[in-house]
Amino acid sequence: MAETLAEKLENSELGHWMHRFEGFMVFIGIVGPFATLPQLIKLYFTHSQHATGQSLLSWSLFAVLSFLWFAYGLVVGKLPIYVGNGISMVLNVLMVVGILIHAGLTF
Repeated sequence: MAETLAEKLENSELGHWMHRFEGFMVFIGIVGPFATLPQLIKLYFTHSQHATGQSLLSWSLFAVLSFLWFAYGLVVGKLPIYVGNGISMVLNVLMVVGILIHAGLTF
């Protein structure tokens, strides 16, 4: 089987940088999904009356897609992929639940 670019870099003089980069990407995977928090705060605490303005279909799709990426990350054993997408999946599901609670089935 052909060696991937990541494997080539890890086996080269740049290997130590790859480990640092992967650590950085785990950090990004944790911090990035929290960009959803302002939407969640509005949905649950400050502007729940505007839940109908949120797309149930879009947030449901985001939840399913992040689940698939989470599962893929587990299968290939890549921490940055499954950590970030696991957090995204939870936050996206919370959006779906909030929309269902405050607006019902909307499309």
